Amino acid sequence: YWTRHLREAVRFSDTVQHLHAKGVTRFLELGPDAVLTALTRTTLDADDTVTDTGSGNSDTDAVVEPALRKNRPEVHSLLSALAQLHTTGAPVDWTAFYAGAEDRWSDLPTYAFQHQRYWLEGAAAGAGAGLGSAGLEPVGHPLLSAALPAADSGEVVLTGRLS
Repeated sequence: YWTRHLREAVRFSDTVQHLHAKGVTRFLELGPDAVLTALTRTTLDADDTVTDTGSGNSDTDAVVEPALRKNRPEVHSLLSALAQLHTTGAPVDWTAFYAGAEDRWSDLPTYAFQHQRYWLEGAAAGAGAGLGSAGLEPVGHPLLSAALPAADSGEVVLTGRLS
């Protein structure tokens, strides 16, 4: 198989075009990374019967997703792919997927959440103890309002405000 695969034409694009012509609109790559996903999208984009919606997937119905991604947790990648397929109308048997998982219920409050602000109100212009109380030194420059010397390096951070 592998020798033949290396020596002969694979005809991947022909296969993707044939499947799409037969009505297949969802492609899930089962492999260690998204190697063929980009090639599948390119093949579908080159097909005259496919329109690009700009969403990263070709065609309104054609969805191309990798099941696994390099340097990402397998569960996260698989769930992302299944969720993408599910949101485009593909039937996903979530009961079977979570069959071995432990059920965890969380009680949610039955009342509306209270909206309360915890932000400090700003002082009025000219009010307050001045720059010195914040550890800042005035610099006497029209665009720079204060200087903050760094304690460990002796460097100075200059600040200013434009409105």
